[in-house]
Amino acid sequence: MEQNSVETTTAPITQSAKPVAEAPKKKSKVFIIVLVLLVVCGAWFGITKYIYGLHHEDTDDAQIEANISPVIPRVAGFVKDVRVKDNQRVKKGDTLLILDDRDLVIKLQQAEAALATGQSNLGAAQATTNASKANVASTQAGISTADAQIEAAKVNVWRTSQDYERYANLIKDHTITQQQYEQAIAAKQTAERQLQILVQQKNQVSQQTNAVSSQSSATSSQIGVASAVIKQRQADVAEAKLNLSYAVVVAPASGLVSKVNVQDGQFLQAGQSLFSIVLNDDTWVVANFKETQFEKMRIGQKVTVHADAYPNHSFEATLTSFSPATGSRFALLPADNASGNFVKVVQRLPVKIEFTNPSDSLVKQLRPGMNVDVDVHL
Repeated sequence: MEQNSVETTTAPITQSAKPVAEAPKKKSKVFIIVLVLLVVCGAWFGITKYIYGLHHEDTDDAQIEANISPVIPRVAGFVKDVRVKDNQRVKKGDTLLILDDRDLVIKLQQAEAALATGQSNLGAAQATTNASKANVASTQAGISTADAQIEAAKVNVWRTSQDYERYANLIKDHTITQQQYEQAIAAKQTAERQLQILVQQKNQVSQQTNAVSSQSSATSSQIGVASAVIKQRQADVAEAKLNLSYAVVVAPASGLVSKVNVQDGQFLQAGQSLFSIVLNDDTWVVANFKETQFEKMRIGQKVTVHADAYPNHSFEATLTSFSPATGSRFALLPADNASGNFVKVVQRLPVKIEFTNPSDSLVKQLRPGMNVDVDVHL
């Protein structure tokens, strides 16, 4: 009984004993270090971006541009032969296509025939004029002859008048016969009639001279008309030759041919756009900056260009000019803010950027329409 009591008393004592004290846990510093690093990196990133923004303006709304020359025929006709293919490189003056020129050759022959006719008319007018001038000279010589004859007739009239007066005095004294007196009268009257006839003939010759002179003036004016007609026919011949030369369509400049949408036998109208030639020897960048980015931008500032086609290459360029108006002003349907539906939208102004080294091999590989990123160094 005592043993049992002892056991019962000792058991509770063992259970009520205090547990052994554990060691205190250490607080982790990794979180604090990471937090500090994040704060420092964020501050450094923000300050860097802020400083960068003070000295740079950039945009990805930019594309490569180049001169594009359309190929347009100047005369209508059917296509006889196409000499180029898609994406082919051509030089200035190379033959692109040939039109059927048979109609143009006929028009040239017609113009040359009309010119020959005009030259013949000019020769005939000159011959007629020369003949008229000769007739004028002949009639003027006839007038001089008539004047001389009239002077001789006047002398004869004076002589016969003197004879008549003498015979009239002598007949009173019966010194001469009646027959001699009548002969003196007849001679005087004949001389007077002869003088009248010569004066009338001179008047007729004068009228004839005036008529011939008028005819000569008319024929001379015909020479002027014929000369003007010849000039017109020469212009027609030159135009026909020029149109004939247009039957061969040549490259207006060196570059790359776009897609050629022309086939043999196709009828082309004058002024119809056929295809284009991209003059990629001279390329530049057109970047559309927001109007809020223009405060510090100036012509001549250095620009760094990154093309999507060559992301690891930096192209050096220079800002060369600003557009005279925003892009929306050149749109087909520009916005009209006076219509009552005004919503303020940030406008973009095109800026032209030219490459510093256009002879760079990669610059020549850039094609119009490619996307680029530009960074203007303020």
